[in-house]
Amino acid sequence: MSTPTAKAAPAQPIRLHRVAISGHSHRVELFLSLLGLPFERIEIDLATKGHKTPAFLAMNAFGQVPVIQDGDVTLADSNAILVYLNARYAPDADQWLPRDPLAAAAVQRWFSVAAGQLAYGPAAARVIQLFKRPESPEAIERAHALFAVMEQQLGQSAFLAGSTPTLADIANYSYAAHAPEGNVSLEAYPKLRAWLARIEALPRFVPMVRTPVGLAA
Repeated sequence: MSTPTAKAAPAQPIRLHRVAISGHSHRVELFLSLLGLPFERIEIDLATKGHKTPAFLAMNAFGQVPVIQDGDVTLADSNAILVYLNARYAPDADQWLPRDPLAAAAVQRWFSVAAGQLAYGPAAARVIQLFKRPESPEAIERAHALFAVMEQQLGQSAFLAGSTPTLADIANYSYAAHAPEGNVSLEAYPKLRAWLARIEALPRFVPMVRTPVGLAA
């Protein structure tokens, strides 16, 4: 077995433009920390529409966080950033995003879940509570439907895409962990809760700020 080749750290800290309560931002912050990379948090103020300024829109025309600046590289979209950081800086990139076709497809499947069922289920339910929007039973129903599938998967493997953590876990952790803030209880999902604990036990894990809303109020 070949030994992973050490990769050069960035010449200067990576600038992470984020919103602290954003799970999309947190998944990038978490992976930066797990890789031990130097980075600087730059908080974007949603209240003053900091994500809609010309300067921010020049970095991401969609006006969404997160965005990273790594030297001459400016990159938006949390899952795209995870892929970039892994290929550019992870000592063993195959750990987090395997090259084996089937294993790589398993990770990609959970990227799709993060952008689909997770975003429109627990993430949407949490946004409703954070910003006091009209209740949406559909978001809570979608969250429980997703967690039932995750519970089944995690009964077969310790992590979402196999026996070791991958980018699939990083992409799905934050909003799953904070689902109670959207009135989505995790009580019925012991295997999912054990998976969350395994992620939280990883070296250099950093938590996302908790907000006192929903079941966490």
